[in-house]
Amino acid sequence: MWYKLFKGGLFGPGVRALWHPWVVGEENIPTHGGAILACNHIELLDPVILAAMIGRQLTYPAKKELFQANKGLGSKVVAWFLKAVDQVPLDRSGGRRSVEGIRPVIDRLMEGGLVGIFPEGTRSADGELYKGKTGVARMALMADAPVIPVALVGTELVKGRFGIPKVDRPGIVIGRPLDFSALRGREEEVAVLRWVTNEVMDAIQQLGGQAYVDVYGFRVKYGNLKGK
Repeated sequence: MWYKLFKGGLFGPGVRALWHPWVVGEENIPTHGGAILACNHIELLDPVILAAMIGRQLTYPAKKELFQANKGLGSKVVAWFLKAVDQVPLDRSGGRRSVEGIRPVIDRLMEGGLVGIFPEGTRSADGELYKGKTGVARMALMADAPVIPVALVGTELVKGRFGIPKVDRPGIVIGRPLDFSALRGREEEVAVLRWVTNEVMDAIQQLGGQAYVDVYGFRVKYGNLKGK
């Protein structure tokens, strides 16, 4: 109920009125059944624009700490909102715990839900497309769900009137579903996970035309490649 209320009464009309986004290829999203939308990540507003502009309800895995409401009033509001709009927690601590931590996402896919993820794991620091993390592959193989590549274009914030940041006619390009069902049951094989992930990232790159950089984006933003 809350998802439809927020989307229909606030985010959907607001996004359309403020930014006039366009969508190509929405017919590639199945009308029912579990599926993964795998998207590039340029700007903070990307999840809002995507969810506002497609017909089906979209679930984003959010780090589990945001659901805990243990850091004051702001965290309580965030936790309430995420639960109200039916999002799911994701354990991003790494290792075996993270593998077990994607179970809520797998359950949502098995229930027939549409899940949106950003395989790069962070926003691009410079508009280029970075190496994807293999969580998208693990989710697809464990849930036997198709992966639909999505390229968000033009979502960068630009300086508008009076210096107020705005988004200028963002676009969403949705590709055909990628079927990896022949590899189901091989989600513990590192080489298989990497191959599937690379296929997904290649499809996203072809849709959006970003230059691809074969390193993880967090290394460029926070790690040993920062500023290089």
